Amino acid sequence: MTNNGSESSGDVGRAFIAEALNFLNTEYLPKIERCLEQLTIADVWWRANSDSNSIGNLLLHLSGNVRQWIVSGLGGAPDHRERQTEFDAKSGPGKEELLAGLRQTLTEAEAVLKAFDTNRLLEPYKIQGSNVSAHEAIFHVVEHFSMHTGQIILLTKMLTRKDLAYYDFSTGAPVHDWDESKS
Repeated sequence: MTNNGSESSGDVGRAFIAEALNFLNTEYLPKIERCLEQLTIADVWWRANSDSNSIGNLLLHLSGNVRQWIVSGLGGAPDHRERQTEFDAKSGPGKEELLAGLRQTLTEAEAVLKAFDTNRLLEPYKIQGSNVSAHEAIFHVVEHFSMHTGQIILLTKMLTRKDLAYYDFSTGAPVHDWDESKS
């Protein structure tokens, strides 16, 4: 390959995708898993009021969003999303089923992104009625996942009234293999 800039831009694209997957799978998903470990099924479907979402709604919504924007939008899978149903649910699957659905969606998104041609990151895609680049779609999914992970953490802290021990404050380091005796 001649070095006309495409080699280095391909490296940047690969690094961008790798970091996006790292945030989704290594940073956010384990925090959501930690939250669900602490909660009852009643907690998962609890709403602060009729205009608020439950953690169950947020998990359905995250799965729907990642599937629509990455699996369908960039990967070309059929888009059967009915977005409003993610918010309308007042009860539904248990913690294990919700988590399994989210993990499956992330696995499918990872396959799409690992196979994605980074030369197409700036090409337009029609997703959720908008024209966006692949770069924008990936960035949107990571940002969106981050925001809702924060909401799930906050709701979990409110419901359990305890620290989730994500960080070892003696070192400032994140803790990824949580020890129940510390929480």
